[in-house]
Amino acid sequence: MAKIIMPDSFLAVTQGEHEIQVQVENYRELVTELTRKWPDLADLLSNTAVAIDGEIFQDPFLEPIGDQSEVYFMARIEGG
Repeated sequence: MAKIIMPDSFLAVTQGEHEIQVQVENYRELVTELTRKWPDLADLLSNTAVAIDGEIFQDPFLEPIGDQSEVYFMARIEGG
């Protein structure tokens, strides 16, 4: 199962749960699973970047997530 690491900004919504493991095939399935468990997480997820196995994505919806993947959520970086 993939290991999902939540940032501190998510902890109020996840009732303090910082790390979970889920069985998903891609980022879209991960978002579906997380918002099923925590519906209020939807807005936060739409405003974050994600690192999957060390690679940062701004819009990762079709990115694959393997059984041994690690997924980290983080604030989006904005340029100017």
